[in-house]
Amino acid sequence: MTGNGRRTTRSGERSSSERLNRHRERSKYGSFIPMFNNGNFKVGFGIVLFLSHYYLANSAAEDRIPRVVTPFPAPKITDLPQFEGEHKESLYWGTYRPQVYLGIRARTPKSLIAGLMWIVVKDGRYHLRHVCKHEDNLSTYGWTKHNGRDFGHQVLVDHGMAITTGFLKSKVEGSGYGGDWAVRINVQIDKSKWNVEFGRGAQLFFYLADEAGNALNLSRKNLNVHTDSLVASGSREDIGDWQLHLKSMDDLELHYSGFHTPHFHNLSNLVEENLASQIRKHARLLLSDSSDDSPNVLVFQIIGGFPFTTDIVLISGTDLETSREEERVSMLTGTSLSNKLKYKEQEFDEKFEKIFNLAEKVDSEALSVGKAAVGNLLGGIGYFYGQSKIALSRILNLREHVSYMSYWSAELYTAVPSRSFFPRGFLWDEGFHQLIIWRWDIHISLDIIGHWLDLMNVDGWIPREQILGAEALSRVPEEFVPQHPTNGNPPTLFLALNDIINGVKNNEFTAMDRSEISLFLERAFVRLEAWFHWFNTTQSGKQMGSYYWHGRDDRTMREVNPKTLSSGLDDYPRASHPSEDERHLDLRCWMLLAADCMHSIQELLDMESKPGMDYGSTVKLLLDFELLNQMHFDDAYGAYFDFGNHTEKVQLKWKELEDGQNYATRQLLRDVMDMPVLRLVPHIGYVSLFPFMGRIIPSGSRILEKQLELISNRSLLWTNYGLRSLAKTSSLYMKHNTEHDPPYWRGPVWINMNYRILSALHHYSKENGPYQEKAKAIYEELRSNLIRNIVRNYQQTGFLWEQYEQTKGKGKGAHPFTGWTSLVVLIMAEAYGNI
Repeated sequence: MTGNGRRTTRSGERSSSERLNRHRERSKYGSFIPMFNNGNFKVGFGIVLFLSHYYLANSAAEDRIPRVVTPFPAPKITDLPQFEGEHKESLYWGTYRPQVYLGIRARTPKSLIAGLMWIVVKDGRYHLRHVCKHEDNLSTYGWTKHNGRDFGHQVLVDHGMAITTGFLKSKVEGSGYGGDWAVRINVQIDKSKWNVEFGRGAQLFFYLADEAGNALNLSRKNLNVHTDSLVASGSREDIGDWQLHLKSMDDLELHYSGFHTPHFHNLSNLVEENLASQIRKHARLLLSDSSDDSPNVLVFQIIGGFPFTTDIVLISGTDLETSREEERVSMLTGTSLSNKLKYKEQEFDEKFEKIFNLAEKVDSEALSVGKAAVGNLLGGIGYFYGQSKIALSRILNLREHVSYMSYWSAELYTAVPSRSFFPRGFLWDEGFHQLIIWRWDIHISLDIIGHWLDLMNVDGWIPREQILGAEALSRVPEEFVPQHPTNGNPPTLFLALNDIINGVKNNEFTAMDRSEISLFLERAFVRLEAWFHWFNTTQSGKQMGSYYWHGRDDRTMREVNPKTLSSGLDDYPRASHPSEDERHLDLRCWMLLAADCMHSIQELLDMESKPGMDYGSTVKLLLDFELLNQMHFDDAYGAYFDFGNHTEKVQLKWKELEDGQNYATRQLLRDVMDMPVLRLVPHIGYVSLFPFMGRIIPSGSRILEKQLELISNRSLLWTNYGLRSLAKTSSLYMKHNTEHDPPYWRGPVWINMNYRILSALHHYSKENGPYQEKAKAIYEELRSNLIRNIVRNYQQTGFLWEQYEQTKGKGKGAHPFTGWTSLVVLIMAEAYGNI
């Protein structure tokens, strides 16, 4: 059945961003204070059914828990021995708060967290930087190098002030669990861009907070980095006693404030309020040098003239007899830290070249962009903990006004698409992220995939967007938070798993890695099977081998073409009138990928196919070229299309409506001028190319020639910057879907789809056949266009972008977007695997 559609779409979030910003000015997340601009501020699988019945039969005490919030009844993947011990401890600390410009935490629900803020002045008002925001208008920011484990180098440029942050971890004898970490902060200015009203120096704020509520101890009231570097201390069960040290060879002035708060998502507001109070009382922009009783947040104000450098170190386990505090602080500051950071940079460069081998494939400018893409993707890996909100139309035994209920408390270790706009986990993005991450560090990749699969409920469903914890919730409008359990999302994790399996077959891993991958797949298989079963039953169509995305709104009066949010392609044109008769081409191809991956896992693990579990048969069915053509191919267009109840005679039209109080309002509403009929939906674009991306088309088929013609046709999809998402000939090309929703997947160039198209072109350029040379020529030109445009935009703007404008190639949307746009490094490397 179709519902009202998910309200967690990216485009929906974007269209409500102005309203969210207005709300923030007066919300509990911060008061508006005079001196701060806070506004900126049909195949059944017996094993799945058996496990479900077994679990429910043996959980009488819990049978009142709704199925939708019942965890999947199998051992957690992340409890495998390979994710415990040394691996777990080595990843304990990290830059796991991608939503702030610099944020450090541990992979534990109640962690010590650290972060950086700073002040700039514009138009006579102070602006406190902390959370990554588009409206801050930084010239650039992001991790230019990061290895995902113990090192990162980041550059932030804000109106002529350049802040460089280095992150380093160290595990030595005497340190507590997870070891120690250090941050080096270097501040310089470009005098040609520096506004005199900003002052002659920088004001930084480094904070430490304990989410568990443990009190933090200030070392002394009069702070001086030259007499004693110790500024704070405390104790925790996980890491023992700890100390925070601040060292610098420069002449710095330090101030502090201590706060006791149960909330950690709005720490910048505490700083703003304290500074505003000091301005009003003493006309000075200095923290109060005072503290609440038993503070669980300490903020240190660091004031220095340009340029200056300071090192901040946290050492753990200082209660141990072998702690050697002074020696360990010395190892992570000054010249010793400089040498270690330099060594780690060289190590990153060497590993990057070994994995991607770009030195002879691209120029130096493209090479630096490739490194930044990988660095910020790895540096953007976050750790989140909380409960998803699950939308329910009816909840038994609960009050009628409750429209959602909470998932179980869960953790998620994941990469994120964009630190500024989407700093949380997105299911369909993550499969693309892992195409890069597994090549860099297979252990991190499997850990991330395991965390995602552990979020599966008893029905085999995984919430598509993970909004876990107060920090994540504070960034999303309330109406977009609930997840809809009838709706799916492209199962792109199979992209990465298929790639990894092929890597095993091609002996790309060590014997130890192969063993761990096999153990991972053995445990993951039952969850992957449940996931496949969920799609194969809940999203299946009326005709065998057909599927359709659930969740389209069949009653909308405001959308010219009801969005298909669950597909990930949001406003891409589908049948004008959603119905159960729909056949969605992209979902059919995703199911082929999933079935093929499941079959490959069975072969790799030497598992016997059982009745009702024959993935090979499903692959054979979905590979049936004649059946595919009967269901989705249009000879007149030479293209593949969706099928559904459709008319092209739909538009948005202004209409006068009464609001119930005899007042007329003028609204832009859907106007259908012709009755829809069951037919192929004639919109050429990314969806049309899914059989091509999936390499379903035989290399000698004339249909392959037609696909190559569609791709290379400048009147349809081809641009000098990549393939546009929707053909210029489409009636909905670059058209708004509602009064307020601008076109999203209706023309702009997206890198994830271009990567998959390039992968297929590369494949066909290697296959003997009459169109081999044509595929090769198109491949080489498209690859060159994509790389050139992404590198050019990065040089001009300092960012990778969510999408690229199709007429001039300009970056659009969220930035930095080092999620799937990072696939440019695989395009540079010509690393396509078998996807």
